[in-house]
Amino acid sequence: MTPVESRIVQSIQYSPHALNRADRAVRCAPFCLPLFLAMREQGIDLKAIAGSDGVRHNYTRQPLLELAAENQLLWLIQVGVLRREVDGQGLTDSFRLTPMGRQLLNRWHSTGRLKPVSLFDRLANAINRWVRLPNWLQ
Repeated sequence: MTPVESRIVQSIQYSPHALNRADRAVRCAPFCLPLFLAMREQGIDLKAIAGSDGVRHNYTRQPLLELAAENQLLWLIQVGVLRREVDGQGLTDSFRLTPMGRQLLNRWHSTGRLKPVSLFDRLANAINRWVRLPNWLQ
């Protein structure tokens, strides 16, 4: 591959359904936009997100138990927004944005904040999260 070819970046095309579900999942999560901005640049460790550190870094509005933060982050992995970082030993406790997460971040960054969450958004997110339909039914 030539240097010119390596600079060409093709964006992945996601279905509107997948993007809407991921957008809703992020907006329903207890995380703030600065967390996702930081995850664009580097992996963020779970310990920096949970507890009082999360509030101090402006990653969360209120302290979260580590287990609760991890459960929320794992849901964002399932919808395609995040991935776990890997090092030479295997998986780590750090999380980073995926290409889908970067596309969504570009949308949010232009407004400077996440769109407000409605009751319908919370209900739809809960249904998507707890009643997982097979892909062929979605």
